[in-house]
Amino acid sequence: MRAAARIAAATECPVWQEALPARVEEGSHLPAFAWLPYFPEDVLEALKNVSQLVLAGAPEPVSAFGYPGMPSRLAPKGCTILTLARPDQDVPQALDALAEAVGAPPAGIMAPREAAARPTGDLNPFTLGQALAALQPEGAIIVDEAITTRLGYQHFAPAAPPHTVLCLTGGSLGQGLPCAVGAALACPERKVVAFEADGSGMYTVQALWTMAREGLDITTVICANRRYRILQFELARAGIAEPGPRALALTDLSGPTLDWVSLAKGFGIPAARVETADALVAALDRALAEPGPALIEAIL
Repeated sequence: MRAAARIAAATECPVWQEALPARVEEGSHLPAFAWLPYFPEDVLEALKNVSQLVLAGAPEPVSAFGYPGMPSRLAPKGCTILTLARPDQDVPQALDALAEAVGAPPAGIMAPREAAARPTGDLNPFTLGQALAALQPEGAIIVDEAITTRLGYQHFAPAAPPHTVLCLTGGSLGQGLPCAVGAALACPERKVVAFEADGSGMYTVQALWTMAREGLDITTVICANRRYRILQFELARAGIAEPGPRALALTDLSGPTLDWVSLAKGFGIPAARVETADALVAALDRALAEPGPALIEAIL
């Protein structure tokens, strides 16, 4: 990240992160870059003036799905794609070498960023992300499968204490909870936060039992909008402005409404339901202060 910032300073080239990186280090100690958008038309707009695209540990940007009339490969026509380093190679060293080659200045002292304040009032995707960024401890591992609720967190996370973010990869819904289990087993000395959508979480809900059985230090925050919102977006993008009752039923998580507090308690995990930003802050304070698993259902 520091080497990329040096290169950008020397060349005035923009830098993007992948839309869904497998792992990224983040926080107030590091430079912050824009994340490449998720939807292909937004990527096309972001890259429209790019004539050379240099990949450092990242794949070529492609569309997650095949859309009618939309290219799958998202670099502009005629754009030269150069691979500086593959993911299995020493990406930091390659970036450092490029920084030296372009005569980049040394890494400067990071300007202080104002940390997120504890939010109050309404609970929405923005205040939810703000609360998490404001309260997460240094060294936390954030497993991000919030899908349609993650933009608020992305806005505030660069000012949070140093942390690691593990994202959804390959479009595999349900990765978040078992990924949090793996992170907690690999790094028992670090606090893990599973930032999870309710629809995605239902794919692998049995991971909650593993958290309880192994006593893993994971705080799960469920973004409960009670729908498969990303699938509703995709239906609209496919030109289905008014889905029929069967399509609506397939993307709805009510009737009966999921009760994540009861689900968590049934698996042996203490849980709470919150409907305001103030209640979320109080619940996060309690959960992050205690070792072991906990779950917070945030009603959005």
